[in-house]
Amino acid sequence: MSVSALFVEAGGIYPQLGVDSWDAERDGRLYTGPNPVVAHPPCKRWGRYWHGGPSARVRRLRGDDGGCFAAALHAVRLWGGVLEHPAASSAWEWHRMIPPEPGGGWTPADAHGWTCHVEQGHYGHPARKATWLYAVRTERPELIWGPSQSGVRLDHGYHSAEERARAKAEGWHRTGKRTTAAQNLATPPAFAQVLLAMARSVEAVPLDLTTLRKRASDTGAYDLDPWCGCGDDYCDDPGCYGRDDDDDDDRPSGHSIGGT
Repeated sequence: MSVSALFVEAGGIYPQLGVDSWDAERDGRLYTGPNPVVAHPPCKRWGRYWHGGPSARVRRLRGDDGGCFAAALHAVRLWGGVLEHPAASSAWEWHRMIPPEPGGGWTPADAHGWTCHVEQGHYGHPARKATWLYAVRTERPELIWGPSQSGVRLDHGYHSAEERARAKAEGWHRTGKRTTAAQNLATPPAFAQVLLAMARSVEAVPLDLTTLRKRASDTGAYDLDPWCGCGDDYCDDPGCYGRDDDDDDDRPSGHSIGGT
């Protein structure tokens, strides 16, 4: 079965493997099927440093990714497949998905899919790179659970410039190797193959929106993008931003890539 990879690098592992790849130029928000997907929506606005990080001069908005995560979630739910994001991503809470158990194993995330916590260090990444997966209508393989062994960090873990300065002044500044920006984004080939195998296991006929809505209604869960910015609890527009808690027109714009 053919698979499409959404929000990936033009020169990354998926194009190298000959997978139908949607980079920044093709724009994964515009994907309309019909293949199951592996989605790597950008994570900067959903992680620990969603506000821009300790040295940021401009404070960012949480979830300000131009609707990329909402589009990836829509594609996975409609066409089947798997979505990858950093562990502790606030996108799970934002979209009312139940986070996975930190020790590993697949657990229900919502009315549509399953989620798990896994570290890409087990699959060749130089850092541990703790990751959350969200899978819909795929096989759920037994992955390598638990902590991986790595002496390399994705970051030094400071929450502000003041914390970093205080650490240096008090002599407890964290040192050691850090991964590069390119390594942070990269998906190890072995892990990419795991995700592709999951997507290829999707049942041949995708569920239509009517079926998805009925499933959500039957289970009492929200469908597609709850708290949609347009005000429609059943919005099926993949370009919609998601939750908007006030009356301001603050939907973000622009597009960036997530994984490779």
